[in-house]
Amino acid sequence: MQYKLLDYISKKSILIMKQSTQNLEVSSEQLSEYLIKQEPLLLFDLREKDHFEKSHIKGSVHAVCNAQSKEKIMPKIPKNTKIILISEPEDFAKETAKMMASFGLNAYFLAGGFSSWKGKLSQGQTGKIIAPDELAKKLDSVFLLDVRDSSEFSEYQIPGSKNIPLEDLFDSKTLEKIPKDKEIVTICPHGNRAMVASFALARIGIDSQTLEDGLAGWNQVLKPVTVVKDPTKIIQIQKVGKGCLSHIVESKGKAIVIDPLYPFEKYIDIAKEQGFEITRVFDTHQHADHVSAARDLAQATGAKLHLSKYEGYAFDADFVGDSDEFSFGQSNLRVIHTPGHTPGSLSYVVDEKYVFTGDILFVESIGRPDLRDQAEEFTEELYNSLHNKLLVLPHHTMVFPTHHGENVEASQEAFVSTIQQSKKLPWLDISKQDFIQKIVAITLPRPMNYRKIITVNKGELKLVHSEIPDLEIGPNRCAVDVS
Repeated sequence: MQYKLLDYISKKSILIMKQSTQNLEVSSEQLSEYLIKQEPLLLFDLREKDHFEKSHIKGSVHAVCNAQSKEKIMPKIPKNTKIILISEPEDFAKETAKMMASFGLNAYFLAGGFSSWKGKLSQGQTGKIIAPDELAKKLDSVFLLDVRDSSEFSEYQIPGSKNIPLEDLFDSKTLEKIPKDKEIVTICPHGNRAMVASFALARIGIDSQTLEDGLAGWNQVLKPVTVVKDPTKIIQIQKVGKGCLSHIVESKGKAIVIDPLYPFEKYIDIAKEQGFEITRVFDTHQHADHVSAARDLAQATGAKLHLSKYEGYAFDADFVGDSDEFSFGQSNLRVIHTPGHTPGSLSYVVDEKYVFTGDILFVESIGRPDLRDQAEEFTEELYNSLHNKLLVLPHHTMVFPTHHGENVEASQEAFVSTIQQSKKLPWLDISKQDFIQKIVAITLPRPMNYRKIITVNKGELKLVHSEIPDLEIGPNRCAVDVS
């Protein structure tokens, strides 16, 4: 009885599969009707790229069906979206449609293949991408379409971007919100949903580009801004998608780098372009929001690596502390121990004119003391570092932090202030007891992946360079909200 039942089930499964394959067929006439009615659908052409670019059905996009697309793109396609696949002959599209249908997608194939189509044809390519560096140069002239879910979008986004979740792009009313007179760039965490969005837009005649590697790639863009020129040069290196800042300080052809970021090769390129040598690399503290590039940059340039002696590391460096001094060119750097964000945080005073404050003092705020789970103890240290070590510096001293908040406006493209300006920040004019009570009472979201990033920066976990964009995705979240 059991074998007969299994045999019956097997035969029935074959019959269902045959029926389901027939149900996946779309004739040329049916497809033409769908297109005339402008029904929401994705039209994927699976032929070779050069064949597609010579001639394809108007509104279709070139797509590759491989292991990567199965893993990364297919899961992002809304389940209720109609997908029609085209190949020549029909066999590959038929098999792919069956596979996609087994994953719960609403997939079909063009019966008779591409050659059965009698309607309008187009030429050219689809699936255009734009590199993050290129986008950074033209932010003001493009429409940034973020297709993540609204909950993801509310966490962090590129300033100025508009959120339309991917599944809503198949609604004609929603599409009216997209301008026709601007270049469109679609955005998501890694580019997969954004690529589907570009396909959906192409279907209705809207040209767009996908941000290459998505927000993870955007977080790796470094922008150099020269803040001070003579006699000492200070170049602020901004990680535009993350709000991280690092600094090159050059004097008479010799330079130091403070809190270098990935990709570290950017610093080497700048040094070559401007004709100076990087001789020393410093970190202000063990970062929790981004991976430090200090070790790699020091190794690549032969520079001396200087780290806080008050924080534990699992690798060798020149460990420095309060009152230590170093020279480069005709400049001098003095170390101040400024705990509060971390127990080993350091600030660096250069030529008694400039102070690099790490995550203790920002342009708009002060560093958060809770990322090591000792908020009350660290808050007292933060108060002492601010009032007894930094705010006692001369009023004209320029302050260069290691981060800025999401809504902070740059001044002449840079994020910099002075000690005099810093004294006017909220909460710096209250008693220590009130300060501690206010700070400890605040609950703030932690930086994404912060525990793993700290472990990597300590040297306790081997760094896999390809993982850096994903580790660093999201805002820095290193400041206290003192508004």
